[in-house]
Amino acid sequence: MKITFKPSGVCCREMMFEVDDNNVITSVDFVGGCPGNLIGLKHLAIGQNALEVADKLANIRCGDKSTSCPDQLAKAIRSAL
Repeated sequence: MKITFKPSGVCCREMMFEVDDNNVITSVDFVGGCPGNLIGLKHLAIGQNALEVADKLANIRCGDKSTSCPDQLAKAIRSAL
């Protein structure tokens, strides 16, 4: 299943990811945001159970913001599944 998500409150403008029939993340891509951090996030998420990734990333903040790119990815995963 391919999912596209428009995050809010972060620098990243769009998130795209795929989850297979076993709820394993098979790909992740970001538009905008901090390249190094998001490439790292991408490599950590691929091959992992999507719901476990969402649990680990939920409620992470970026500086004084109430959310972050990892938190927004968690929201995207949960809304898709």
